[in-house]
Amino acid sequence: MTSFVEPVEGGLLARYETESALFEVTFETLRVNDVTLHFERDDEKVGSVYNDDGTRRTMARLEAAGEDFIGVEVPKSFVADLLAAAEEHGRTAEGRSTAERYRLRVLDHDAGGETGS
Repeated sequence: MTSFVEPVEGGLLARYETESALFEVTFETLRVNDVTLHFERDDEKVGSVYNDDGTRRTMARLEAAGEDFIGVEVPKSFVADLLAAAEEHGRTAEGRSTAERYRLRVLDHDAGGETGS
């Protein structure tokens, strides 16, 4: 597994790769909503991170033409790194929530739904 989030001209590049899957997105803003993070570029949503099966599986999704999308399961550690890097580089924006609330609601829960310590 390889993952990183790094600054690029005009935004951040986030990449998560395994032997069977690859997720990569360049974005200007990471908009924080209730239990989703939206990747935005040129004021358009280009992808998101959301939870499938409650908070058990975290998925990263890229928007595609029409109604299609590409989704890849990603670990919460990647999502935590992504959120931290976006904050560090001034690339977050509040949607319906804040980064701290997102962390508490999504990232601080284990697979059983219990709050982490």
